[in-house]
Amino acid sequence: MENIILVVHLILAICLIGVVLLQRSEGGGLGLGGGGGVMSGRQAATALGKLTWAFAIAFLATSITLTIIAAQNSAGSSVLDRIGGGPATEAGDSPALPPASDLLPPISGDAPLLPPRAD
Repeated sequence: MENIILVVHLILAICLIGVVLLQRSEGGGLGLGGGGGVMSGRQAATALGKLTWAFAIAFLATSITLTIIAAQNSAGSSVLDRIGGGPATEAGDSPALPPASDLLPPISGDAPLLPPRAD
């Protein structure tokens, strides 16, 4: 079910991008120029405008649906549970850290501690 909604979501995204790119550019930015006149705040609704709204509403609906499905699938589990590290048993316990010597790269006896200076 989740895969079907995801495929529909991706198709809606591509359609929404296409419909927006097909619309005529107003050129004024923020809808201030062209079209229905500068003083009128309302422009004529075109078929592409209505189609854009329909795709946008459907896109948001599939986004919310995918979010709900993902929340239901992840209920009660954690990323740490999946990788094997469980939560601490007591409030003050913390998982044991490896010794610092295991985290550092190996040091050979004759290697310099610093890289040579670029003079």
